[in-house]
Amino acid sequence: MPRKKRIWYPGAVYHIVNRGNRKSELFRDQADNKYFLNIMLKAKNKFNFQLFSYCLMINHYHLEIQTNETEIWKIMRSVNLHYAKYFNNKYDLSGHLFQDRYNSTMIENNYQKLLVSRYIHLNPVRANLVSEAAKYKWSSFGVYLGKRKSELVTTEALLSFFANNSRKKYKDYVESLIKI
Repeated sequence: MPRKKRIWYPGAVYHIVNRGNRKSELFRDQADNKYFLNIMLKAKNKFNFQLFSYCLMINHYHLEIQTNETEIWKIMRSVNLHYAKYFNNKYDLSGHLFQDRYNSTMIENNYQKLLVSRYIHLNPVRANLVSEAAKYKWSSFGVYLGKRKSELVTTEALLSFFANNSRKKYKDYVESLIKI
C-alpha cells in the first residue's frame, strides 16, 4: 500500500522527529552532532527554509521547520540521506540508520509554534540529561537566550510573541512548564 502523501504548501510549519533504527544512537559524539547541524545549514542554504528550534538527542532529533518554496520531503530526504551516508561510513555500518521515514506534524498556528518550541527545548530535561534546558549544548535554546549565535536558527518569529522580543520572557515561558 502506498504511503499517504504529506500535506505541504509554501509557508507550512512542521514538527519533525526522526529516531534511530531500533532506537539506536544517531549521535555518538560531538562530531556527529556538529556534522548533522552542518548538513542542516547546507540544506537551509540550498532549500531556503526557516528552522525555529531543534534538539539533537542521543537516538533521535526534533526540528521545528517552516518551508518556503521547497516541499518538506525534499528537505528531509536530503538531510537524512547525507547524514546516514556520513554515519554509516564513519562507523563502518550498512543498512538503515533511521527507524522509518521521519514523523511530521503540521503546526497550524502561532500558539502551536510556541508549544512545539517549548516541547523541543525541554526534551533533554524530560530525559534527565540536564537539570535545566539552558545547559544542553545540542539544542537551539542557547541561541534563544543569546548565549550562542547561529546562522541556522531563526529566532525572530518566536521572540516576536513576547514584549520587546524579550529573550528572558521566552526563557521564562519555556521554563514555566518545569515549575508546575
